[in-house]
Amino acid sequence: MNSDNQVVAIETKIDQLFAEIPGYFLVEISIRPTNNIKVYVDADQGAAIDQLSKINRALYKWIEESLFPNGDFSIEVSSPGLDEPLKLERQYLKNIGRFVEVLLKNGIKKEGKLLSVSENEIVVEEQKGQGKKKEIIEHQILKQEIKTTKVQIKF
Repeated sequence: MNSDNQVVAIETKIDQLFAEIPGYFLVEISIRPTNNIKVYVDADQGAAIDQLSKINRALYKWIEESLFPNGDFSIEVSSPGLDEPLKLERQYLKNIGRFVEVLLKNGIKKEGKLLSVSENEIVVEEQKGQGKKKEIIEHQILKQEIKTTKVQIKF
């Protein structure tokens, strides 16, 4: 079984597991040539460590029985960290109201609060200046123009 077929098989198993865990969704699966399997999972209300552990244990057992009976694999289930860009519309939706950095395909960066998400675009509110010179600019950004979007932590 090649890695594409393995990814599809793992996706199918994860869909079955998520039927019991509402609000969770798959972001990405990657399998390295060394059979190192990475599964990124997120949740509408934030992924809980205990749920990620349960998913990891269930997947490990199933993969060991179905895909790699000789045990020649490793698996890591985690939520995407802040250093990982948003990939799915569902991730954008759960981060409305948070600060993001959007890198456009033309190299321009836009930073601000994610205000809304639609099928074709996102709206980011940028704040320039302070006090009386404070200016608020809303950027409507087409999704097709976005290279990456990352959540930013503001203190």
